[in-house]
Amino acid sequence: MSKIFISLYLDEDVNVILADLVKARNFEATTAQKAGQLGKTDEEQLAYAVSQGMTLLTHNRVDFEILAQAYFVASQEHSGIILAFRRPPQEILRRLLIILNQVTVDEMKNQLRYI
Repeated sequence: MSKIFISLYLDEDVNVILADLVKARNFEATTAQKAGQLGKTDEEQLAYAVSQGMTLLTHNRVDFEILAQAYFVASQEHSGIILAFRRPPQEILRRLLIILNQVTVDEMKNQLRYI
């Protein structure tokens, strides 16, 4: 049986409190810190998210737009990237919940979303 709900992987740019806020709403989320990925490159962060089947959440728009394009050109799949503008955690959560409640894992595949 495949998963329906998106699991989030927060890179080290994202406030770790967001993972707790997301989990409090019964969605799966982990951080680069908890995954032992601190200090890794953006490429390594995305590769880790892909290996775990998780959608990556970041504030690093420029670098991850480039990585998403590179994946597309190379016909590589990823589990989605969500680019969040820097806002208070509760505001990011509000925007995230729209995606988490309305977009399935399959629909998020290879997508780049902005919140």
